[in-house]
Amino acid sequence: MSREGGGGQRLPILFIMLTVMIDSMGIGLILPVLPDLIVELRGGSLAAAAIWGGVLSTSFAVMQFLFGPLLGTLSDAVGRRPVLLVSLAVMAVDYLVMALAGSIWLLLAARLVGGITSATQATATAFLADISAPHEKAARFGLVGAAFGLGFVLGPLLGGVLGEMGTRAPFYAAAALAGANVILGLLVLPETVTDRTRRRFEWRRANPLGALRDIGRVADAQRLLAVYFLYQLAFYVYPATWAYFTRARFGWDPGLVGISLAVFGLSMAAVQGGLIRLALRRMGEARMVRAGLMLCIGAFLALAFVPWGGLVLALIPVAALGAVVPPALQSIMSQGTGDDAQGALQGVLTSVNAVAVILAPLLMTGTFAAFTHPEAPVVLPGAAFLLSAGLVALALGVFARGR
Repeated sequence: MSREGGGGQRLPILFIMLTVMIDSMGIGLILPVLPDLIVELRGGSLAAAAIWGGVLSTSFAVMQFLFGPLLGTLSDAVGRRPVLLVSLAVMAVDYLVMALAGSIWLLLAARLVGGITSATQATATAFLADISAPHEKAARFGLVGAAFGLGFVLGPLLGGVLGEMGTRAPFYAAAALAGANVILGLLVLPETVTDRTRRRFEWRRANPLGALRDIGRVADAQRLLAVYFLYQLAFYVYPATWAYFTRARFGWDPGLVGISLAVFGLSMAAVQGGLIRLALRRMGEARMVRAGLMLCIGAFLALAFVPWGGLVLALIPVAALGAVVPPALQSIMSQGTGDDAQGALQGVLTSVNAVAVILAPLLMTGTFAAFTHPEAPVVLPGAAFLLSAGLVALALGVFARGR
């Protein structure tokens, strides 16, 4: 597809945004019913169900880590269209399997498959790189973040409503969404990998370590990947500790926690879907990364010591401004990577993000627990935000050392 003529790109971009949003929604859609479903399948207490919930979440992230580079590299070889459409079709079937699952082991197997199929965000982002001029990439990557943010908001809300109809209803809804998007993709999605940009599939590039080594040969890529990882690790303090932090610090109930997370998701969508375009015209990618990292440091420090809950709600839109960092970093790396390796690059970024998803809950909740248990030498519910501020400060230092 030509990089000119935005009018002909609208429907394919809509399909890509819907794909990312469905990936994001599919995760949040099932969260409200997961505790009851696990108890239904295994019996036992809610505490035991929480352990299995952690196993399901971790296994999902591990599959994304392992298969992100494979799907990205495969899309460089066979094309974006078949990888996206086949993955969506398998995802639809996978949700039907979860809807019908009669044992926890079948549910776990389905979540493993789901982790693989949702690793297509790398291919979706590579598609946008294919159709975008260099100056358009950061804004287009921002659309991916905006779609993810909308899915993050809509998924739990829709899952809670559908959960009233039974523990299996959200899975049927997710299957229907994925299936409908397959049909849309068949109608509107072109192939963007041409004979000029096609790259032969090689297993050494299709595993996370091999792909990281391959992309690391690109000038400055290792430094930028380190910045990306530190940022993502720090940013996951929100889903990892938000419910615990706000309850310990302000006594918020689940309803208020849900509202605050919805505000955060919408704020992120507004930043990555619209505000980033204005910032790019004035600042460019590199200055935008620096500004976003500094905003994150300020927001994390403020949240660590914020004295009352009303101020937290006011800080949420400010904290969301830091969401300009990932698309700006992606744009810098994409512009430095050949057209035949865009899928591999996005696959590596998917794996790096998956590692952050695996590590962040342990690191952040452990920090929260260390500073809130009865024998803690210093009681500070916001300690995890201090840790995140330090990680982002390190990321800013690493970024400042490069060109």
